[in-house]
Amino acid sequence: MPHGVVTGIIFALTPTVIVGLIFWFLMRAIMRADRTERAAYAKVEAEERARFEREHGRPAPSPASAE
Repeated sequence: MPHGVVTGIIFALTPTVIVGLIFWFLMRAIMRADRTERAAYAKVEAEERARFEREHGRPAPSPASAE
């Protein structure tokens, strides 16, 4: 068991710092994955709209008007 004040502070803060870093890395990974997924979805969406316009000769319907 630690006997010094500084050592006690270090032992008290270490778990919080470690959990905070793990949380930060997880959130960073989630945000990056979401960003790349949105970019891939936008690319596929643009390709599908272009294909629709080529085949039908008119603009593709927007998602709001498709309901």
